[in-house]
Amino acid sequence: MSLGRLNHVGVATPSITASIAMYRDILGADAIGAPFDLPAQGVKVCFIDAPNTQIELIEPYDDSSPIAGFLARNPAGGQHHLCFEVADIHAAIADLTAKGARVLGMPRIGAHGTPIVFVHPRDMGGVLIELMETPAGH
Repeated sequence: MSLGRLNHVGVATPSITASIAMYRDILGADAIGAPFDLPAQGVKVCFIDAPNTQIELIEPYDDSSPIAGFLARNPAGGQHHLCFEVADIHAAIADLTAKGARVLGMPRIGAHGTPIVFVHPRDMGGVLIELMETPAGH
């Protein structure tokens, strides 16, 4: 496995609307995508473009969302994960598991329309890592 570029930083929020206003009004973000629902993953998502990466705002879709649990422990929200691109998600999973890292679940389609998996934070220095297969054309 070869670590690719940082695709995005996932930020859990109790309100995408309030977070968009903060990134726009305080930090000057002007490339803000339209929020959309990703019910299969239990989240609402909005991407904010920065010159070198994206911020992925993630809000719980409902009370069963994994983000709802994160917000129960961190009511104001906060950094949830880092997402790195990999050329081949299945090769990355094989390499990580051979090295003893715990991959959480099977690959599924993420917000960018490509396969993703998460790697347990206990195996990644306390940081939840998302790996996503590099989108076509990148």
